[in-house]
Amino acid sequence: MMAKLTTTTTLAALLAFGLSGTALADIKIGATLSATGPAAFLGDPEAKTLEMLVKDLNAKGGINGEKVDLVSYDDGGDPNKARTFATRLVEDDEVVAIIGGTTTGTSMTIIPVAEDAEVPFISLAGAIEIIDPVRPFAFKTPHTDKMACAKIFENMKTRGFTRIGMISGSDGFGDSMRKQCLAIVGDYGIEVAADERYGPQDADMTPQLTNIKGTDGIQAVLNPGFGQGPAIVTRNYHQLAIDLPLYQSHGVASKGFIDLAGKDAAEGVRLPGTALLVGDLLPEGDPQKPVVDAYKAEFEKETGTPVSTFGGYAHDAFAILVDAIKRAGSDDPQAIRDAIEKTSGLVGTTGTVTMSPEDHLGLDLTAFRMLEIKDGGWTLVE
Repeated sequence: MMAKLTTTTTLAALLAFGLSGTALADIKIGATLSATGPAAFLGDPEAKTLEMLVKDLNAKGGINGEKVDLVSYDDGGDPNKARTFATRLVEDDEVVAIIGGTTTGTSMTIIPVAEDAEVPFISLAGAIEIIDPVRPFAFKTPHTDKMACAKIFENMKTRGFTRIGMISGSDGFGDSMRKQCLAIVGDYGIEVAADERYGPQDADMTPQLTNIKGTDGIQAVLNPGFGQGPAIVTRNYHQLAIDLPLYQSHGVASKGFIDLAGKDAAEGVRLPGTALLVGDLLPEGDPQKPVVDAYKAEFEKETGTPVSTFGGYAHDAFAILVDAIKRAGSDDPQAIRDAIEKTSGLVGTTGTVTMSPEDHLGLDLTAFRMLEIKDGGWTLVE
């Protein structure tokens, strides 16, 4: 593994390659993603995004003249497999950094592997626990679940809501976001009057929603969760004719959620999302517009499918990593880690990233956009 991307070829390397020129190794980047399984709607666009970006980068000459070798595994959303693949990436494949952790569960098993090996890891999952407390080698690109709660409660407060119901998934993400929302909801003068739960495999949330519907004074409902659960909640909500605003989390910010829930059922649902979903609605002066438009055009041309927030998370993780390696002038994991932590003003699909030793996310609430589903598409809430 080379120590410096900018160093000249050593005599030994020249001799080994017949004095034919430089013989530096590719920069190995690892990934373990949930490209199949229950979180495939998240992991599949992430995997396709990384493959596309590596291909494009190498066609343009790589990083500081060196090609990138992507070593990617599909953990199927299984935390045990994610840990196994992360171990393989650092021990056998000798990667200089890892991108992945499609879900909170898989991210949390990758973190100790990355920390022990002292290899930087950029997670693509939402839970705040990934970067709070701050760990030296763990970073992430999605907004935290706590930030999503804050964005939603800000919007609820502007609409005068003071009493809400909540129905949350019991998976890692849903459980974490529920706790974060309950911890800060009082700061917005809002009371959670009904608090229901559902399991990752549940196929009908009618009983829980019936309980919420029967609770006096409910003005809106929030569903912290990701995967198929929120789509089922949305369909059941529509079937029960609950005439109250429904909020979802940023964990379902994709066209796939609308398709799964159904156009009629999803109508009017609000959630915090990224600029990527409403690129065509952004003003020309918005700094994210060029980045969003370029990624959207390239991804949709390459895959024939719409972009999603989740592919955008992978886009930003790769951009952060490439930027860090360029600035470090090295593929040494410690040097890359240090450079990632000094990321400043990097414009991505999710927001403008500025990290620090105290902040391994680098985003604030201004990067979130409040979205509403209308006629099967996304609109911006002013």
